[in-house]
Amino acid sequence: MSNLQPHIRCTTEDAAPYAILPGDPQRVERIKEFLTDVRDIAFNREHKSISGYYKGIKIMAVSTGMGGPSTAIAVEELARIGVKAMIRIGSCGALRPGIALGDLVIVNGAVRDDGASKSYVDAIFPAIPDTQLLFHVMQAAKNQAFPSHVGIARSHDALYADPKQNLDEIWGKKGVIGSDMETATLFVVGGLRGVKTASILNNVVEVQGNLEEEINHYVDGASAVAEGERREIVTALEALVALDNERVSGGAL
Repeated sequence: MSNLQPHIRCTTEDAAPYAILPGDPQRVERIKEFLTDVRDIAFNREHKSISGYYKGIKIMAVSTGMGGPSTAIAVEELARIGVKAMIRIGSCGALRPGIALGDLVIVNGAVRDDGASKSYVDAIFPAIPDTQLLFHVMQAAKNQAFPSHVGIARSHDALYADPKQNLDEIWGKKGVIGSDMETATLFVVGGLRGVKTASILNNVVEVQGNLEEEINHYVDGASAVAEGERREIVTALEALVALDNERVSGGAL
């Protein structure tokens, strides 16, 4: 097979110009509901992949697994087979009041409190999304009237590290609005490889919520966070359609 990638097990024949990157492989199954002509590609380790069409545009969905290292692998290998734009759809915990369960956090920059991104380049290198794609994500959420918040996220490696509560309070006071484990790596590796990136996070833990309790609600499919997942999928798909329309009309990709 042409250019078979060792971890995601995809080739150039499988590639689409655009990819949606959930962390959870099960979320790939839920993305199927929004696509036509869906094709299962591979499922190796944490990387489950499909392709399909949304409003006539071919799109891949590939799970990254949890954390920066596996995210970096997915981004690297997708870039090698020709994917040009990638949007993460994941979950986060809110670091400020007013962000409800199921609200979208659209990340305009990430604190690089992870190890994977620092393995690529010094910490002074910024973790930021592609401006063009960020604009389309923001506009898509607005067009759908989805509750959303634009701001900085903190990406870290240790979900249960002590003293987590103190860290959340510290970063929240500095204007950071959410925390996850993958966005910084996506932005840095994508930026270094010439890939357009964006990150949409579904809030699953309110600022005063209990981490384990709220995560369990998320896994069980509580209505608010389930709706947030639907919102982030639709927002990502609509943003990629807008990006492709801009490309067709003469804008660079």
